[in-house]
Amino acid sequence: MNCKSVILAAGLGTRMKSSKPKMLHSIGGMPMVWWVLQAVLEATDQRPHMVIGPDDSAVEAFVGDRVHFVIQKERMGTAHALMQTASDLQGSSELVLVINGDMPLLQAGTLRKMIEVQAKNKGPVTILTAKPSKTRGFGRVMRASDGSIREIMEEAHASPEQLAMKEVNVGAYCFHAEWLWSQLPELPPSPKGEYYITDLVGEAVSTGESVGWVEVEQDDEIIGINTRQHLAEAQNAARRRINRRWMLAGVSILDPEGTYLDASVTIGVDSTIMPNTYIQGDSEIGEDCFIGPNSLIIDSSIGDRCKILMSVVKNATLEDEVDIGPFAHLRPGAHLCKGVHMGSFGEVKASKLGPGVRMGHFSYVGDTTIGENTNIGAGTVTCNFDGESKHETIIGENVFIGSDTMLVAPVKLGNGSRTGAGSVVTKDVAENTLVAGAPARAIRKLDKRDK
Repeated sequence: MNCKSVILAAGLGTRMKSSKPKMLHSIGGMPMVWWVLQAVLEATDQRPHMVIGPDDSAVEAFVGDRVHFVIQKERMGTAHALMQTASDLQGSSELVLVINGDMPLLQAGTLRKMIEVQAKNKGPVTILTAKPSKTRGFGRVMRASDGSIREIMEEAHASPEQLAMKEVNVGAYCFHAEWLWSQLPELPPSPKGEYYITDLVGEAVSTGESVGWVEVEQDDEIIGINTRQHLAEAQNAARRRINRRWMLAGVSILDPEGTYLDASVTIGVDSTIMPNTYIQGDSEIGEDCFIGPNSLIIDSSIGDRCKILMSVVKNATLEDEVDIGPFAHLRPGAHLCKGVHMGSFGEVKASKLGPGVRMGHFSYVGDTTIGENTNIGAGTVTCNFDGESKHETIIGENVFIGSDTMLVAPVKLGNGSRTGAGSVVTKDVAENTLVAGAPARAIRKLDKRDK
């Protein structure tokens, strides 16, 4: 059955105490609005309408053309917000799904079930209910003796007896479209002069119509976000959901409560994620990797069979069978080819390390290209910054850089060359040549006995 959808996202979010729109606060590495949008798109397979306030341009910029935006110029309640979509949606569908934008963890399966129930319901509306451990300010569902829904009592107006009731109205609805658009303009305002969707449920009951319902069984689906505390609760719930998904997909997570994976991350089978590891952004982890503990990976591509131990990796690429750390730091533009080893306390920035390169501990490589099977001795530093500009270092294949070598860029070392320990290389080094000293000078040509 054809079902359109409306996401109500025009609330000011004043209790968040933030200059950022509430819908852009992050859960599992993605803005709240992303979660809502994903669920609605999956449930309806149609581009939704989203009601926002006149000052929500940042939300528009993030969401783009994935929704039809409607502006609620005056914030006069949920029913008033829904009314702003009437000119677009009247006559366009048989059903209309309406959800609040600050309910980011509602799942597509739950929304689909609402649509299915309302498609069979002879009455005009189906609501989403729950019996949560925390009532979270939701209105109570009042039922008649036959079990039918009689009314929704807002928590602020409920008596002690009503407050003791466990079933709540979550704030998601699926309407028969023709009935909705005929009744919405007839709603009376509240004493505050606002219009509420819950009054539509009361209108349906008062005329003897049947109100359908779907009960949510998982508490974490109905965490509404109004404060930073609610945001933290949703973060925890999202983390459990994300980690559970990857464990079911064949990833070992030793401590799910202490592992933080963004919703946008992908991980290959048989990889192991150790405790206190954060994998964020558009990061991709290959198969059979070992990550952590105490590691941070941001917007990076990690190949198969890699090992990252207690390290920070940001905007970097690791090909297959790379191992780094502990306490390594890969900065933006670092590219480690297949089989690279990078020791403890090393740092690489805007550089490519060719296949089989071994980089010793306490070394820094920046703005550098290193050829295949080269050894970078412990304590090596590429001196790439002269105080004004960055300069490039080029190191060939099968080069051996002695410990504590300073490579003062711009400089080029040919294939098969070597530097003695403690050398300060300020001039290009020819192929198969040994240099040493400060500044480094050519000692001799290398032959097969030196290989």
